[in-house]
Amino acid sequence: MKKISYYLFLILAFSQMQAQKDFQGMAVYESKTQAPKFEGMRGNRDITPEMQKNMEERMKKMLEKTFILNFDKSASIYKEEEKLEAPGQQGGMRMMMNSMMGGGGTFYKDVKSKVYMVDKEFMGKEFLVKDSLPKLNWKLEPETKQIGGYTCYKATAVREASKTDFRNFRPKNDDDKKTEVKKEDAQKQTTEKKTNFEDNFEIPKEITITAWYSPEIPINQGPESYWGLPGLILEINDGTTTILCSKIILNAKEKVDIKAPTKGKEISQKDYDETVIKKMKEFREMNRGRAGGPPMIGR
Repeated sequence: MKKISYYLFLILAFSQMQAQKDFQGMAVYESKTQAPKFEGMRGNRDITPEMQKNMEERMKKMLEKTFILNFDKSASIYKEEEKLEAPGQQGGMRMMMNSMMGGGGTFYKDVKSKVYMVDKEFMGKEFLVKDSLPKLNWKLEPETKQIGGYTCYKATAVREASKTDFRNFRPKNDDDKKTEVKKEDAQKQTTEKKTNFEDNFEIPKEITITAWYSPEIPINQGPESYWGLPGLILEINDGTTTILCSKIILNAKEKVDIKAPTKGKEISQKDYDETVIKKMKEFREMNRGRAGGPPMIGR
């Protein structure tokens, strides 16, 4: 009898270990970013208010994306859902936006080894960014809310704003603009304000992150580079971008191969950022003097 009980114990222990090993899930996230206002284009006679409104609407749609997060106990891959578009529909502008936002492909995180890898395309070149996962000093809050039937808890953190991510641009207020120039240059600044889009925007040094995570899914994963909470992150907000989980499937019959991307020249995040900033500065110099236009990164 003791032998039978012992064997049953081994079978149950093995089953639990196998279940943990085979555990896998998928989460669908809807990402929305507040589209910037093209105030700088008002001084361009060739652009009517209707054209400006149309451009803002197109950018708003491009900043609304769907991502899929496939995860297991230790690793995950996060990738934008592929969508078919009509020929020529938003093609050029979308390519430009993807380039300015790094052109990320598959974002791989391994929370066990604390490493991430992401394949990016920037100005026709392919990069494989590999670095240590950023560790945020999360502050766990007592507030809760329901997301898709899961009880979620609030957590906040402060992180440095990336200078190579277009989504980090914030509108300047009038006081900020006035302090950047001398009084004798005020009239000149007023004129440039009407024609130079990027003069109306800035990248803050730090950004406050608000996350909602659910301990009911006990893995420390989340969208993009976010991780480190005692449960799957179902919502993230950084002030301009909100990433919200809309669907979760756990332990589906068909398993997904969760592996790191291998395409592109391997580079650290710091070196990649420096490359992007340098190229965008060169691009801005080439286009200096043009009225309107999108903001240039790495100013």
